[in-house]
Amino acid sequence: MTGHRRVVVVGAGIVGVSTALWLQRDGAEVTLIDKTGPGAGASFGNGGVLASCSVVPVTVPGLMRKAPRMLFDGNQPLFLRWRYLPRLLPWLRAYLGHANARDTERIAQALAPLTCDSLEDHQALAAGTPAERWIVPSDYLYIYTDRAHFESDAFGWRLRRTHGFTWDELEGEAFRAYDPAFSERLGFAVRLPRHGRIVDPGRYVQDLAAHLEAQGGRVLAAEVTDIASANGRVTGVRAGGETIPCDAAVLCAGAWSKRLARTLGIDVPLESERGYHLELVEPSVMPRAPVMVASGKFVATPMDGRLRLAGVVEFGGLDAPPSRGPLALLERNARSTFPRITWRETREWMGHRPAPADSIPLIGEAPAIAGAYLGFGHHHVGLTSGPKTGRLLAQLVAGRQPNLDLGPYSPARFAVPGMRSRDATPRTT
Repeated sequence: MTGHRRVVVVGAGIVGVSTALWLQRDGAEVTLIDKTGPGAGASFGNGGVLASCSVVPVTVPGLMRKAPRMLFDGNQPLFLRWRYLPRLLPWLRAYLGHANARDTERIAQALAPLTCDSLEDHQALAAGTPAERWIVPSDYLYIYTDRAHFESDAFGWRLRRTHGFTWDELEGEAFRAYDPAFSERLGFAVRLPRHGRIVDPGRYVQDLAAHLEAQGGRVLAAEVTDIASANGRVTGVRAGGETIPCDAAVLCAGAWSKRLARTLGIDVPLESERGYHLELVEPSVMPRAPVMVASGKFVATPMDGRLRLAGVVEFGGLDAPPSRGPLALLERNARSTFPRITWRETREWMGHRPAPADSIPLIGEAPAIAGAYLGFGHHHVGLTSGPKTGRLLAQLVAGRQPNLDLGPYSPARFAVPGMRSRDATPRTT
């Protein structure tokens, strides 16, 4: 460890836990802090797919035209809590400004290095830990009604091919022979090999954190209220009424990162993209591999004793309770996709994906304060790219240059002009 020896990681989702583990393996004394404990947020409720091919952002060309119609159709996977719209508008304008071919290609270029080796990255992260048992290599399928429906997504598939992804096309009886679980109306599938799934994402992250603790790391359940600095350098993190001295702090708090990032001189346009999942416990039908059903933009993933349906986009901020519409839509989609399915029990969840306006995560050191690092904003690919992000952050903290151009992820793109380093006195905000 040639860089900072005492490091505090703020946020115990997959990005934070990955960062903490790689730092510990590099020789650092690590404290991991999260208000609700490891694996309790989006890392608990995600779709569970190690979706290496997910390099195409939501803001594809044509979104500006489609989005208004989707908001008024209860069978479309886009929802808005209308009272939140005035607060959302500045972020939304910036977000939709990227819905063009040039920006989509640029965003895909940034996402691909983070996602492309996801299965191998997870296997390396979990090696020798109890979390290994939750990783299952698998195919990943995109399912369409027919070939014409698939060809309407040609822009996204061209981008995937550009970034080295290959696939098989299964049509009609070939698709049925691969997996007969699906409705007859779904007649075309794209099968991508070398993907994977986590069959219990919450337990997976918890097991990784428990291993960190067993190896001498410290795991705290507390709310972080401030990151202290003196003379332009991090000196400690204030959490749960105490100040924890450290040489470096890494902010990985997902959708809750915006406030603390602002104290570090970074004013990121970040919104919660509220996601939902519906779990069908002991289902009578289980697909062979995780699938993205293109018509509903939702994922169905076989998990440990249950089938998880995840997806849907809702904007409504961090504080509003779950809505019924997205959950009802997921159940309708389940019955439509798997017409013969029954199940014993239903479990529901809503959580927050961290969505920066440019769809590219922040990974790197804060320009105004030495020893302050940021790793958040992974939108739909947090689980997929968490281990890679954690390894990159650990390398930076250790003073090594990663073998990847980190320019596209630089927090400096959102730096507050003229921001000065703060003094050493911690304050509660």
